Amino acid sequence: MILVQRVTRLLLGLVLYGGSVALMVESGLGLNPWDVLHQGLSEVTGISFGWVVLLTGIPVLLLWIPLRQRPGVGTVANLVLVGLTADVALAALPAGTTIAARVGYLVGGILLNGFATGLYIGSRMGPGPRDGLMTGLAARFPRVPLRVVRTGIELLVLGAGMLLGGTAGVGTIAYALAIGPLTHLFLPRLTVAAHARPPHADAVPAR
Repeated sequence: MILVQRVTRLLLGLVLYGGSVALMVESGLGLNPWDVLHQGLSEVTGISFGWVVLLTGIPVLLLWIPLRQRPGVGTVANLVLVGLTADVALAALPAGTTIAARVGYLVGGILLNGFATGLYIGSRMGPGPRDGLMTGLAARFPRVPLRVVRTGIELLVLGAGMLLGGTAGVGTIAYALAIGPLTHLFLPRLTVAAHARPPHADAVPAR
C-alpha cells in the first residue's frame, strides 16, 4: 500500500511539474535557471522545449557516474515525464495575450511547481537528474556548502541559457524567492510516511 502511494505521488508530481513549467514558459515573464537553458537550446536547435528537457537530462545523468550517484525509479521517471508533459501542456494552453493572463500563468505555475515538488520529492523514489548532479558535487567536495554548489550550477546554466535566447526576467526572480518557502510548506505534508526522516524542505529541486 505504501509503495502504491509513493508511485502515485511520484507520477502525479512529475506530470504536474511538467504542467507548471509549461505555465511559466507561456507567461513569457521568466523561468527558473535550468528552464532558461532548455528554452535557449530549443530556440537554437528547433527541438521542442519538452524534448530538450528530456535530452539534456541524459548527459546530466551520465555525469552521475564519476560522482558515484545511483539513480532511482524516480530519476528515470523524472527524465522522461517532465519534458513530455511540458510539451503536451504547451500545446494545450491558450496563448497569454494580456499581461493579466501572463501574470496568472506565472503565479499559477510557481504555485503548482511548489506543490508538484512536494509530491515527487515526498515519494522518496529518487532525485531528478539535475538534483543528483547538485548533491553529487556537494558530496564530492564536502568543504563546499550545498547552497554554494547549487548557486554556482544555476548561475552557469542561467548565463548559458540567456546567451542562447532563453527568457530570464521577473519570473526568474519570483521563482527563486518563492520556491523555497513553497517547498517548505508542501513537502512535509506530502511526504509518504516512513521510519526515515522526511526530506528536508531546503532540498529545492533543480530537476
